Amino acid sequence: MSSDFETYEQDFGTITADITNKIGRIPKISGEEKTQLVLNVDKQLEEVRELLEQMDLEVREIPVQSRAMYNSRLKSYKQEMEKLEKDFKRSRIAYSDEVRNELLGDDASSSESQLIKLREERAHLLDNTEKIERSSRRLEAGYQIAVETEQVGQEILSNLHSDREKIQRARDRLRETDANLGKSSRILTGMLRRIIQNRVLVFILGAIILLTIILAIYFNVRGR
Repeated sequence: MSSDFETYEQDFGTITADITNKIGRIPKISGEEKTQLVLNVDKQLEEVRELLEQMDLEVREIPVQSRAMYNSRLKSYKQEMEKLEKDFKRSRIAYSDEVRNELLGDDASSSESQLIKLREERAHLLDNTEKIERSSRRLEAGYQIAVETEQVGQEILSNLHSDREKIQRARDRLRETDANLGKSSRILTGMLRRIIQNRVLVFILGAIILLTIILAIYFNVRGR
């Protein structure tokens, strides 16, 4: 799991370095090239936000004993992201001022306050839009986690049901074995009883035979 976090870190470092370079170039260029550069930076910042959200999700899956270290690293990346957004916002506002001046020329000073107000409202609207988009992505990520958790729960319930059936079958086999043992015990008891009875009969028969022999000898001796 930490290997995915480190992969996101590498992507974060590569993209933010490129963004920093481009933000520094914005004041130095003009025209269509500047417009395209501003749009490109805006797109890359969105990619970085998605990376941070992925990193946040990864941290939640890291074992508790290692989570603090990754949380600290993630916090520093978020701070770096905030700085980039502020730098870009300043460059974007300056860029808007340049466009305004190009469009209005000498009439810019007469409507300065109105344009400043419009600029602030636009920046505020952009911020709110970004916040809504980030909240939407977090909700989607939370929903995905909930779905995955439900799937895991269903698998656990299925395994428990299967284990319950195995235990029930084992109990049935034990009852059957116990019944067979009881039946065997009764058979053995009957056999033992018959053996004892047979031994008694043999003893009595032997005693009768011995008594008969003794009486025969007695009468034979007396007859002489």
